[in-house]
Amino acid sequence: MALGLKTDSVQAIKNPDWSAVDYDLDWLAHQDNRVITLFDADYPPQLKEIPDPPPLLFVRGNPKLLALPQIAMVGSRNPSSSGKETAFSFADTLSRCGFVITSGLALGIDAASHKGALHGNGYTIAVAGTGLDRVYPARHKELAIEIIQTGAMVSEFPPGTTAKANHFPRRNRIISGLCQGLLVVEAAKHSGSLITARMALEQNREVFAIPGSIHNPLARGCNALIREGAKLVETTQDILEELNQYIQQDEEYSESTTQSKLDLEQQTLLNLVMFSPTSIDNLVENTGLSVEVISSTLLILELQGYLEATAGGCYTRIK
Repeated sequence: MALGLKTDSVQAIKNPDWSAVDYDLDWLAHQDNRVITLFDADYPPQLKEIPDPPPLLFVRGNPKLLALPQIAMVGSRNPSSSGKETAFSFADTLSRCGFVITSGLALGIDAASHKGALHGNGYTIAVAGTGLDRVYPARHKELAIEIIQTGAMVSEFPPGTTAKANHFPRRNRIISGLCQGLLVVEAAKHSGSLITARMALEQNREVFAIPGSIHNPLARGCNALIREGAKLVETTQDILEELNQYIQQDEEYSESTTQSKLDLEQQTLLNLVMFSPTSIDNLVENTGLSVEVISSTLLILELQGYLEATAGGCYTRIK
């Protein structure tokens, strides 16, 4: 009471829910489960820097990863196919450079980021908005198991805690607090990802954003962040330049060597496809090539991940 705690808090301390305590202890009895307090040596030092670090962290997996250099990746729960591919590709490359990829296990960009890191044989951390005895969303149960095998899941909420709307903003401050830099891949104008990005700025973290077409509603949040001072990112090298003190770059996986080689005709046609919908008629007019030749070349470029088909028989360049 002398510390100014509310009466409800004092009563909770004096009369704890012993059944909940037993449930927590049962959970901690499992080999891969741990709880870390703010005063433990394993508590991540970068998270201690934020104004309101969680006093407890429940962890499934490897707690040592929490102290390693991390890049957080966030974005839309309903991204475009190119947004998911971009998140996967960036996470893959950045994990190969030695960064742990941290995200929130949500649908869309979060899941693509975790999967990209796993594909690169790197490490990834999922910060949950529930207790770690459950997975939210439930469809990511297999992904969560895969993450735990080599990486970690983290939550400030004790086992038994269900998903509630107010848990996720609290979760987001941990995502940004753990990282050295935060990358927003695709976000609408009023996206929750923008709240996470502003938390990162308040925590003195580097914030990066991938720009998009002015016609794409999923790019408006990223474009707004760039206007406000976030670093515009086109390649992973743009991130590595800012965080070079953490780089362990493997040049074998640099973007210049992983991109497919294009012949002159393919490169010429690719240069004419805009980052907004471009029609085949427009390409015929600008190249003089037949519809058949253009269609077959576009199919090759689509299979190699340079563009994607959009409504109305158009194509949009994605890299």
